[in-house]
Amino acid sequence: MQARIRRPAASAMLQAGRIHRIQTPSLCSQCVALDFRIRHQTQQRAGYHSTRKNSSAWAAAVNVAGNMVQNAVSRAIKGGPDMHVDPLRIVAKEMKFLTGNIRKLLGSGHPSLDRAAKYYTQAEGKHVRPLIVLLMSRATSYCPKTPGRQVPPTLTAINTSISPSAVLSDINPSATPLPEPTATTAIPTPQGPDEILPSQRRLAEITELIHTASLLHDDVIDHSVARRGSPSANLEFGNKMAVLAGDFLLGRASVALARLRDAEVIELLATVIANLVEGEFMQLKNTSADERNPVYKDETMTYYLQKTYLKTASLISKSCRAAALLGGSDNATVEAAYLYGKNLGLAFQLVDDLLDYTRSEQELGKPAGADLELGLATAPLLFAWKTMPELGALVGRKFAEEGDVERARNLVLQSDGIEQTRALAEDYAQQAINAIAPFPDSEAKDGLIEMAIKSLKRNK
Repeated sequence: MQARIRRPAASAMLQAGRIHRIQTPSLCSQCVALDFRIRHQTQQRAGYHSTRKNSSAWAAAVNVAGNMVQNAVSRAIKGGPDMHVDPLRIVAKEMKFLTGNIRKLLGSGHPSLDRAAKYYTQAEGKHVRPLIVLLMSRATSYCPKTPGRQVPPTLTAINTSISPSAVLSDINPSATPLPEPTATTAIPTPQGPDEILPSQRRLAEITELIHTASLLHDDVIDHSVARRGSPSANLEFGNKMAVLAGDFLLGRASVALARLRDAEVIELLATVIANLVEGEFMQLKNTSADERNPVYKDETMTYYLQKTYLKTASLISKSCRAAALLGGSDNATVEAAYLYGKNLGLAFQLVDDLLDYTRSEQELGKPAGADLELGLATAPLLFAWKTMPELGALVGRKFAEEGDVERARNLVLQSDGIEQTRALAEDYAQQAINAIAPFPDSEAKDGLIEMAIKSLKRNK
């Protein structure tokens, strides 16, 4: 039998980055503040460089494995040859039917609502979130299980209404007729190694529904004119229809979530919806006090990271956790899945924020420089503000005066704000990889590692 050459231990995958891993003790958005303060203090002492202390033979082995791939990972981060791991190929069978299944969940008897709800499913999106959910589902299928965990629902069960159809009065012409609930709908589906369960596939679809709903709402709030290279939904249908379509997506996501018949998973994803709204409210201010002429302090970055967790990382982290729960994984695996998603989500948004300064509208598929136009101070500007106090007045008035946007952009580009943002993103990507280091070797684990590396290399 020909052995497949696997990647070395995950905890070494980003040693070529400028920031070392700081152990994150927290599992919630409130703890992002402590996480950043620890990182900030250590970075100041170490100048963004450090070596890890080896406290065991395992850690030593990890470092040896890391040295073997350090040059290759460095090339990957800098845009060199790929490491021949295609995350999409690993779950291609499941991803192939993703959009079609989502469209089946979104059917409405009202033609205008049907078109608006399905509008963002017509363009080819990145589908990063469902891809991560599917990879995590497969990677955790090899991990230890919790004894006595409830049996996973069958495909029939997750497509079966809990209440009588006559009571629901929910007409979906895109879906096949639902069977009435019976005692047989909970027959367990056998789970073998490498298997992604029907409930986990549905979770991936729910995750994309929630994300797409947030895009519909965000585009109204941000007065967007383009999304995925096409006119935004608010431009195509009007603000009112775009908001209602987003609400409809959240409603259909909630119904699909309930039919997973797992209370903890329902709680996790329902909390994500609340987090998205809380994060949007936090984004109304650039600092917690919303001063007219603020002075930079560390709490400013903490506020930004808390907002970023709520708006971006919450969905990724909680859906990763839900995937592990649906697969019956033990507590250690569930926590590791959450930490991977949390840190990857933060890294992803940090890169998104720096791309707003470094890429054109054609490259992004949406307006470039939109953050400053919207009055938002993101990580590149916050890092620049530390050494350029004149940015404080611009932040305070949300870049509202003539020339503010161009001046702020030029100051950021003159500073090391973009470099520091990328360094912080590399740190979070490293933490994501470290979180899944205990997972057994598998193609899916390799795919999750590659997703962390690709999050740093992407250009849109």
